[in-house]
Amino acid sequence: MDRGTVGSAQSGRLLVEVRQEGSSAVVTPAGELDHHTADLLREPLEDCLSKGLSRLVVDCARLEFCDSTGLNVLLGARLKAEAAGGGVHLAGMLPVVARVFEITGADAVFTVHETVEAALSDGHDERDADG
Repeated sequence: MDRGTVGSAQSGRLLVEVRQEGSSAVVTPAGELDHHTADLLREPLEDCLSKGLSRLVVDCARLEFCDSTGLNVLLGARLKAEAAGGGVHLAGMLPVVARVFEITGADAVFTVHETVEAALSDGHDERDADG
């Protein structure tokens, strides 16, 4: 078993992998995040928070689609993470997913990074100008 892997969840359209990087959890959803798959992301995010990992980096590089339900999962995780003294950092968003965040204005409430590495190296919650 990979020592860095905290867990994973899978359905036909969404795979979520979680690993710990220092004091951060890197959550990687791959596929389509929508009403039918939202719990597959919500549960690992909440699990990380319950384990005291309040700094969440969501690697969006393999996220092909995100609807309002998926967006609400991320917004909910953000509120819980910030209440615990952390935050949610988004990294590597594909243009089709970034557009959803732009249209809804959600890109203004998340810290957005070009890469997971940039998100991990950003030790504070200032907005990253890369976005």
